[in-house]
Amino acid sequence: MSQGDKSAYTAKQKRKAAHIEEAYEKKGLSKKTAVKRAWATVNKQDGGGKKKTS
Repeated sequence: MSQGDKSAYTAKQKRKAAHIEEAYEKKGLSKKTAVKRAWATVNKQDGGGKKKTS
């Protein structure tokens, strides 16, 4: 998985990030900054994407 690849995240995590991103944009942050902060927030809350087990 390359850096920035969001395929390991669940649909719920992706929706959560989208909502957080919208909130940051309403506060006046740029799109790029809002996206970074939204995914950082999701990672902190949920511990990142789903992990592959062997």
